Parts: sequence; structure tokens; C-alpha cells
Amino acid sequence: MPLSVKHLLGIKDLTLQDIELIFQTADNFKEVLKRPIKKVPTLRDTTIVNLFFENSTRTRISFELAEKRLSADVINFTASASSVKKGETLIDTVNNILAMKVDLVIMRHSACGAPHFLSKHIQAAIVNAGDGINEHPTQALLDSFSIREKLGDVKGKKVAIVGDITHSRVAMSNIYCLKKQGAEVTVVGPPTLIPKYMAEAMGVNVTYNLREALEWCDVANVLRIQLERQNMPLFSSLREYNLFYGISRELLDGLHKEIIIMHPGPINRGVELNSDVADSKQSIILQQVENGVAIRMAVLYLIAGKKAEN
Repeated sequence: MPLSVKHLLGIKDLTLQDIELIFQTADNFKEVLKRPIKKVPTLRDTTIVNLFFENSTRTRISFELAEKRLSADVINFTASASSVKKGETLIDTVNNILAMKVDLVIMRHSACGAPHFLSKHIQAAIVNAGDGINEHPTQALLDSFSIREKLGDVKGKKVAIVGDITHSRVAMSNIYCLKKQGAEVTVVGPPTLIPKYMAEAMGVNVTYNLREALEWCDVANVLRIQLERQNMPLFSSLREYNLFYGISRELLDGLHKEIIIMHPGPINRGVELNSDVADSKQSIILQQVENGVAIRMAVLYLIAGKKAEN
């Protein structure tokens, strides 16, 4: 069955069946990525533009690699080197690109809702690669896929999301994705970095005690402190944050069970994760990176198929 959506704008728009279809498709593409020749002609006649108005390393490279593995024609757009700097509007920028017969747009923007706005004004399919503090759907999909790969299933698992919840689009998408699959979610961090509405509006547990959350969970997904999105100091110092909310080897060794450590990157070593944790056997951070390519191949393949139907 095809996806129920034309665009991938957020996890909120997906059904559980959509998520399972993406995972099954990603399983097939993981097999492709293990071959000596890691390329298939699936999207040979498809042109994709990577439209990034915000800095990115992992997400952009992962999408570009996924596109090339599927044999798509790829155009890379960087706002800092474009006519946006001369005052060109978002719609004009995109329409000029679409005049070159682009089929799919991968979009990252600092403004919440930018991909949603664009989807109402253009014919091409859109995949949201992160919009402000709203959502980052492919990151949530690859995170859940990695949990499924490691533990066999997401349903019934206990996942703690640790850190800067307020400013994290990864946290929002992960909560939606995990809850749809039947996982239990707890968010943990300083009170200044967790929205007051979280427990009631999102249906998650809230705690400010890191050890308590780690004793409870099967998986800890640790987030970066997003200083660039904070317009006022929300804690005393990075050293103090590490003291109370940083995950160290000593802390993990003191737990009554072994848990899985995840991180969407980039890691601030010595702040939210110490190096002896990030590089430990409990960490599946590099597996997340690997799975990101397979998940994005699956999303591109399914969205391109949906567009062809329309």
C-alpha cells in the first residue's frame, strides 16, 4: 500500500501503517547498502533539490547520499550563496527552482511551518528536513527504526528523551513517533528546558531527575543544548549542566541495568555526553547515522511513488 500523504511534513500527519511501511522499505534498502554496488536505478528520472536555509551537516549529507544511491538527479541549494541574500522571497526562490522541472524538494528552514506553507503553493512533493523547533520527521523515523533494530520492537519500550526539550524539533517528532508505536516516553532535563504543557498536552512523563529517568528507561535519547535558539540564559553554565544532566560512565555503571544510548548529533562532548559514553558499546549513535540513509531512501522512494500516482 502507498503512503497516506503526498508530502512528509511531520510525524503528526503519518499513520502507524505509514510508519511501518517506511520501516519495511528501509529494511529492503539496508540490504541494498550491504551490496558491493550500493546503487539502484529506482529514481533515475527524478530530480530532487536539497533546499537548506539553515546549516546542516549530517542531515544534508544523509539525504544527498540517499538520493544518489537511488540514482536521482540532485541539486544542492544553500541560502547563504543564493539570491535570498539579495531579498528574494521563499516562493520566488522555489518557483525559479521548480521551473527547472524539479520533482521533490527536501527543505530545512529556521521558521516553524515553512514546509507546510510551501506545500500549499507548489506542485512538487516536499520532505521536511527540519523546520524551526517544530518537527524533524526523518530523524524521528531513523531513531525509532534504530530502536526496533536493536530491541526487536518499539511497542512497550521505555524511552527517556534527555536535555533541551523546549528548543528541540527532534524531541517533538520523536514523541509523536514513539507514542504512535506504543512506546512509553519520559522527558528529563532542567525545568527551564521543558515546556510546562508537556505532560498534559503530549501524554508523556516529566521528571527533572536524570538518574530516576535512566533507572526507568530502556533507551536514553540524549539531545544537544541548543544555545543558538536560546535568547536568554536558561541555566548557569555548561559545566553545571554536565554535573546534573550530563551522562557519564560512572552514572551508567551505577544503574541496575544496561540501557541503550542514542544521540541525533552533533554531540557536545563533555556537556550532555562524556566521550566514554558516546564511544561505548551501549551507544548506537553510529548505527543511527547508518540507518538515516536507509530511512531517507525509503521516504524518497515512497514519496516519489505517491507523487507519480497524483
